[in-house]
Amino acid sequence: MKKVLSVLLAAILCMSVAACTSGTGDGSGKKKNFAIATDKGFSPFEFQDADGNIVGIDMDILAAIAEDQGFTYDLQYIGWDASIAACQAGQADGMIAGASITDERKENGWTFSDGYFDATQGMAVASNSDISGFEAMNGKKLAVKNGTMSNQYADSIKDKYGFEVVTFPTSPDMYQAVMGGQVDACMDDTPILKYNIKTGELDMKFVDGTENEPAEYGFAIFDSSKQELIDLFNAGLKNIRENGTYDEIIAKYLG
Repeated sequence: MKKVLSVLLAAILCMSVAACTSGTGDGSGKKKNFAIATDKGFSPFEFQDADGNIVGIDMDILAAIAEDQGFTYDLQYIGWDASIAACQAGQADGMIAGASITDERKENGWTFSDGYFDATQGMAVASNSDISGFEAMNGKKLAVKNGTMSNQYADSIKDKYGFEVVTFPTSPDMYQAVMGGQVDACMDDTPILKYNIKTGELDMKFVDGTENEPAEYGFAIFDSSKQELIDLFNAGLKNIRENGTYDEIIAKYLG
């Protein structure tokens, strides 16, 4: 009888150890926690709602992946440049901020997840502007957010069309500059511009025909020791695409 009890107790102990060490964690049974930085005012991907909550496509995708993969995270809502700096300084483990996957960024130390959204960049002007394309931008000022794909796109065509590129730290800053008349137009990711114009957040209009070739957004890390986070993101992204959660998130914000 004692021998049977000993065998049963040993089996229960083994099952308990396996349960505590399975899934994402450090072996203590606790979920692994990460510090993740994001942009500010980049709706519909990340923005603050009327109740002060940080919401958007990126936020919903991150939450769904964390739930699927069994990890937790502390969100740093600090802006584009600050997110990059925080990751490079080791103050954040990774960032999700509508970051386009490019070879140049990879060469500069970015490590990306699989792509989770395709986006182009395009131009918008004040609603009462008569600018209808790049040809009308000669001698004018085009606002961009510093260090973004839009910044690169604008720099690549500014000499051809004769406009000046003016950089801003955040999207809201450059939007205000357009609507306030300090600059003549701005360039940003097309879904962001169209969403904000459609919802009435921006008194502007999108200029059709100004888009570039699409590029994928990716989750990013800047330290190879954080590769686990990329692996978790990719695995979770695959699962939420397959179970329909991804499509529900996109439909929620973009229809």
